[in-house]
Amino acid sequence: MELRVLRYYLTVAREENITRAAEILHITQPTLSRQMAELEDELNTKLFERTNRKIVLTEAGMLLRRRAEELVSLAEKTELEFKNSGEELSGLISIGSGVSSVVSENLPDLIETYVKRYPQVRFELHTGTAAVIKDQLDKGLLDIGILMEPVEVEKYDFIRLPKKDVWGILMPEEDPLAQKSNITSADLRTLPLIVSWRIVEREAKAWFGGDTDHLNVVCTYDLIDNAALLVERRIGYAFVIEGALKHFPNLVFRPLLPEVSNTSVLVWKKYQPSSTAVQKFIELAKDTYKD
Repeated sequence: MELRVLRYYLTVAREENITRAAEILHITQPTLSRQMAELEDELNTKLFERTNRKIVLTEAGMLLRRRAEELVSLAEKTELEFKNSGEELSGLISIGSGVSSVVSENLPDLIETYVKRYPQVRFELHTGTAAVIKDQLDKGLLDIGILMEPVEVEKYDFIRLPKKDVWGILMPEEDPLAQKSNITSADLRTLPLIVSWRIVEREAKAWFGGDTDHLNVVCTYDLIDNAALLVERRIGYAFVIEGALKHFPNLVFRPLLPEVSNTSVLVWKKYQPSSTAVQKFIELAKDTYKD
């Protein structure tokens, strides 16, 4: 498979129309149709269901789309890393993280300092769960990740970031519990709860004294915005990290008592060659957060 053909394929998958994709790619429709037919022959599988109105990806087609996106992204990233002009450092640094106060308080400062030194370097920021971030680090799609502890770091080198993320409950500002300065486990025993997988599997059991079997968990979530939308509808009370939510003015945060908190680490893959731009960013992080 050629990268050129994979780029063609991604355009067809996005546009769901051969004619429109050919116009975008500035090639003829018959040429593009032939390239897609040859790709199906090469893979010995059907990638599209063709109708009069649009093209729909088969299950194999959706798998190829995911793999093609990864391959094209990695190729583009590699090309940028080698396009240093003269003595001025350039390139691309890809960073993945969740949404947390530790990230929001540390990452912008690092990037601001870095771009003042190396203005030709470009950043890509990706938001996702810890599992997604680690998978993309392992595939080389991300250079750096920010992960909340506890996390297995055997495959990574890391720097522990200062400060910590504090867990609490998100609720409407007019809710009776909002009158309290802290929330205890007794306050939540009978209430509908919206919980992160992390706090379910690790912190919640200890915080509830090991008794989580009778909790009324109505939903689990990965990203905080999804949980906040349910809280707005009064579907439940969400376990969240303080500072992770910025744009829901009618909701309030109250910390847990006793406190539940986590530190975070900035990680990169061990024994994996990095571009000069990435190495310089890691050096900056080490200097910034040295003991």
